[in-house]
Amino acid sequence: MADKMLEGKVAVVTGAGRGIGRAIALAMAENGAKVVVNDLGAAVTGEGADATPAQAVVREIEAAHGQGAAVANADSVADWDAAQRIVATAIDRYGRIDIVVNNAGILRDRMFHYMSPEEFDAVIKVHLYGAFYVSRAAVTHFRKQESGAFVHMTSTSGLIGSVGQVNYGAAKLGIAGLSRNIAMDMQRYKIRSNCIGPHAFSRMIETVPGQSEEQMKARAAKTRPDQVAQLAAFLACDAAHEISGQIFGARGNEVYLYAQPRPIRIMHRGDGWTPAKMAEHLLPAVRSGLTPLERTRDVYNWDAI
Repeated sequence: MADKMLEGKVAVVTGAGRGIGRAIALAMAENGAKVVVNDLGAAVTGEGADATPAQAVVREIEAAHGQGAAVANADSVADWDAAQRIVATAIDRYGRIDIVVNNAGILRDRMFHYMSPEEFDAVIKVHLYGAFYVSRAAVTHFRKQESGAFVHMTSTSGLIGSVGQVNYGAAKLGIAGLSRNIAMDMQRYKIRSNCIGPHAFSRMIETVPGQSEEQMKARAAKTRPDQVAQLAAFLACDAAHEISGQIFGARGNEVYLYAQPRPIRIMHRGDGWTPAKMAEHLLPAVRSGLTPLERTRDVYNWDAI
């Protein structure tokens, strides 16, 4: 590439052994960054461990960009001490850390009335706690150098809603709140934090209830993990210095900015409210502004190109 927007920077990408994470790791390297390719190598539900996927991505990066352009790490983001080791890998190998992409995740899809505490906890632990653990491990270094960028993966399952994914949706909407508040706490240190809600085929999409094999194949044919990766690389680079606390999406060749919750209807009564008064006056006033129970495919009802 003529313009290497991340030249001289070091990026940690979690869950980078496959899918979107792999595409992000490759895009970081293509743009000049050294990359810590973190992946536990577990199944999509979180079981098992295998360093092979991370090592394969490292070989792919080194083949394109030279020996030492990437290093593998197989620690779990869901453990505090392991998260420290992920960041330490960047410091030990490259002497610094500039970018964290919190992409690692698992699924335990289940309709809410069947979901166990263990299924809820496992997903929250990897996604939300994992994003916190790795970000918290990195922010000490970011503060010292007064620079750094976090890119977190949220999801339309949390931003819009999905069936059979209460645990995943809660974790992903939590990540949006985590990112926003990191951005506010850290702005004085010139540290930025943003989210991406990707539309791209991955192993996790295969587990969403109610999809036929034909539907999954059609989604796979239309999705562009590489475009999600290009957005992640942009948000991590210095050219995006004025962007923090935001939520972006990438779908095919579309990139969009999400609105964030703000009041859209306000009513005041000088004599106060009762449930009866709310039924008579508040409900008719807010009814047209209520957010319908739509799935992602209802909101994005056109084909991405």
